[in-house]
Amino acid sequence: MNLLITMMINISLSMILISVAFWLPQLNLYSDKASPYECGFDPMGSARLPFSMKFFLIAITFLLFDLEIALLLPIPWAIQYGNLTGVVLTTLGLLIILALGLMYEWFNKGLEWTE
Repeated sequence: MNLLITMMINISLSMILISVAFWLPQLNLYSDKASPYECGFDPMGSARLPFSMKFFLIAITFLLFDLEIALLLPIPWAIQYGNLTGVVLTTLGLLIILALGLMYEWFNKGLEWTE
């Protein structure tokens, strides 16, 4: 019975929100509102503009470190399954790799924006 009541409330609330979102906005279209916004760039301009290689390298470095942090997220759940030595060694290995990567980027001045 509780499941049925919850489903009915969810469905009715969803329908109300969809109806409000459909009927509420005013359709005042003018040229600025109809044109796409591309982060300050002219959308009708050339797509082959020069791109900063420093920005690209910092973005790739961020993605690599972000993926390594994502590998550390399941560790609290892995501790519950008994093999504590394996979990600690794996965690320590990942943290060492992360620290070595950070030191490599730091010593090669990969984290500095200016030349």
